[in-house]
Amino acid sequence: MSIKPIKTNFEKEYWDTTYKHPEIMDGIANDKIHASYLDMLFQLQSIEINSVIDLGFGYGNIFKEVINTLPIKKSCGIEPSKHAYNKFLKTNFSPNHPSKIINQSILDWCNKPLKDYTNFDLAICTSVFQYISDKDLAKIIPILGKRIKYLYLTVPTHHELYRQVNDLNFFDPYAIRRPKQFYTSLLTKHFTFISFRLLESKSYFSAKNSSFSDLLYRF
Repeated sequence: MSIKPIKTNFEKEYWDTTYKHPEIMDGIANDKIHASYLDMLFQLQSIEINSVIDLGFGYGNIFKEVINTLPIKKSCGIEPSKHAYNKFLKTNFSPNHPSKIINQSILDWCNKPLKDYTNFDLAICTSVFQYISDKDLAKIIPILGKRIKYLYLTVPTHHELYRQVNDLNFFDPYAIRRPKQFYTSLLTKHFTFISFRLLESKSYFSAKNSSFSDLLYRF
């Protein structure tokens, strides 16, 4: 049985509902581990990541850790929630490189790219896709494939969302419940799965010129 999500503009009510216990949440409690994982993975493959965009940075935990860990020279963060955006601006975010922080959605960024903040080596997108409609995802993913080289993606499937209810006694009323095949079908037209949570753009790389060509997990 599918559950229809509650429509939201992602303001304070959403954050109070879904971020009741941030100290145990993926991306907050383990933000340093996420950044270290990416840093080690790219170092092992001798890949230099100079620019990063966070597609829905929320409270900005992973975004800030990645900027502090990888040799980033340009960064951008977009966040559709005015509440989260304003809260992030109050933090001590002051990277030593050109940076842009914008209150907008992924679809807005795709439709109206910013000068000098259009193409990136790495995009971070954690727990965002489950709030975007099928129609908008179909527009967004092809554009992401053309603008970013690597995508660090997490999105809970319907099984994982149901497991949250059973294991953590947490129900997200705003999330769209979709099977893994839905996301795989959309993504593999434009990206290759190369490692846990990491995808590589097919617009930039093929099996011949990819630094990850030795890996077997390829689509």
